[in-house]
Amino acid sequence: MDTRQLRTLLAIQAHGTFALAADVVNLTPSAVSQQIQALEDELQVTVFDRSTRPPRLTPAGLQVTEMARDILRREEDTKASLRGDQIAGTLMLGSVRSSALNLLPRAMVEMRSRYPDLKSSLRVSLSANLIADVAAGRLDAAIVAEHVGFPNALRWSPFLREPLWLIAPEGTVGDDPISMLNSLPYIRFRSAVPLANLIDAEISRLGVVTHDVAEIDTIGSIVTCVRQGLGVSIVPHVALQEPEDIDLVRLPFGKPQINRQIGIVERTVSPRGEIIARLHAILAELCGPYGVDRT
Repeated sequence: MDTRQLRTLLAIQAHGTFALAADVVNLTPSAVSQQIQALEDELQVTVFDRSTRPPRLTPAGLQVTEMARDILRREEDTKASLRGDQIAGTLMLGSVRSSALNLLPRAMVEMRSRYPDLKSSLRVSLSANLIADVAAGRLDAAIVAEHVGFPNALRWSPFLREPLWLIAPEGTVGDDPISMLNSLPYIRFRSAVPLANLIDAEISRLGVVTHDVAEIDTIGSIVTCVRQGLGVSIVPHVALQEPEDIDLVRLPFGKPQINRQIGIVERTVSPRGEIIARLHAILAELCGPYGVDRT
């Protein structure tokens, strides 16, 4: 299989037409059509439905484009490895939708600044999907919360261990978190993520009966609602980084105060181990006093 054909295929997908792709790969439209026809002949599938204008990828064609991305990435990584350049190629990353996600783009920008030959690609999804994709090699690493039952072939290394806080609107009177949770309107974090389960489990353990006024599935929206006076809630430290959060009442949640952890999951044997270790170090640095060194 000619990798030039694969690059042409991806150029067509990215730019929409054979003619625009031809300009990108420096070929004539006729040569682009010949490359795609040769690829279809070799694979014995129809990659494009030519009855439409412009031609559209068939279901088989979508599979071929995924294969093409993987092959070209592996080719790039192999060349980097043979050159002895360990911090090059493309790093395929995933992340959960988390209040800690704002750290990752900053870390990726820092990685790009330090290692200009390194490219990166980020996908946001659910933790179970990300863990499966790391195990299968579709992702090099993913940012996920502490999780039960990582496969043996994977390792999880925390870079953030942060406290949880009971937050209340500015001017709220009270210094006992349990009394406040029992008596004040409560905004519940309702989401299928470990953090929500951690909060609910501690509330139950403390014997608290909350008076729920809202159920919200994003931490950022919860902080906004508390800021506007809707009620009290529980959030991780990383969610309280905006200047307007300074005036919120903030009390430790849990006895003792509960912490949550976010880390990187990767394969135990990975050609990207050195790059992932450097990414981990940058993330831990960005977390300040709550950063955790890689072990």
